[in-house]
Amino acid sequence: MAAEPILAEALSRIAAEVDDLFDLLLPVPGDARARLVEAMRYAAIGGGKRLRPLLLTATAEMYGVDRSSALRAGLSIEAIHVYSLIHDDLPCMDNDDTRHGKPTLHLAFDEATAVLAGDALHDFAFELLADPVAFPDPFTRAELVLSLGHASGMNGMAGGQMMDIVAEGQSFDLPTITRLQQLKTGALLAAAVDMGAILGRLPPEGRTHLRGYARDIGLAFQIADDLLDHEGDEAAAGKALRKDAEAGKQTFVSLLGPERAREQARMLVDQAIAHLGHHGQEADLLRALARYVVERDH
Repeated sequence: MAAEPILAEALSRIAAEVDDLFDLLLPVPGDARARLVEAMRYAAIGGGKRLRPLLLTATAEMYGVDRSSALRAGLSIEAIHVYSLIHDDLPCMDNDDTRHGKPTLHLAFDEATAVLAGDALHDFAFELLADPVAFPDPFTRAELVLSLGHASGMNGMAGGQMMDIVAEGQSFDLPTITRLQQLKTGALLAAAVDMGAILGRLPPEGRTHLRGYARDIGLAFQIADDLLDHEGDEAAAGKALRKDAEAGKQTFVSLLGPERAREQARMLVDQAIAHLGHHGQEADLLRALARYVVERDH
């Protein structure tokens, strides 16, 4: 299903802005580091939906944040996301051959370069956030770093990835799968919304509705991913599908069945939109994003 006009325009804009900023900030040096930076650029430029930077900039925009600051923060969260995909694709992890319709980084370059490129993108993310020129207020810088660090590590994405590895050959129940996905996928999506609110100087107690929105779309996103893995088209996805079933992993689809999973995703989207009830038109992009999460075909 095609994205709503407001979202289609926003997705196109953020994709171009993210690519341009990666291009600007990752120039290839004229020395032996060139291969590393070329690998970082190969993984970071020209691929992905850019949902995380879009969530961040859309949230920040509601509170009047300067677009350039929001984009820098969005680039930091996208750098973390890209590094995680590079490492996920390695033979020691998911051992995937394609990502965004092209060979995975370790095949296009080599495994050692892929590890270093992922490491360097992780570090690049925090360099961006710690830059006093981009974020002059030290309290804002510290809060942004804390939010992204928490969402990336053992209490977020990396912890969820470890649970995912342990899940192979084990029977996880629905609450455990939900917790796994809240960490592996949901944590970075939630951080994107949180970081947009931080830039908007919204105090923690004022972010409850945004946390609810982010939690619900995070789970809906993963259910939609499980449905796409179960019945989607590999050409549209740009990556291998049905690997979870082959590995014996429990998913929302295997536990609920496709129809109940689809109903659950739609209910979560409705809940997410309800969290934005006291906002007006300024939240229309976030509402459209929530609907897109379950309607996308890749």
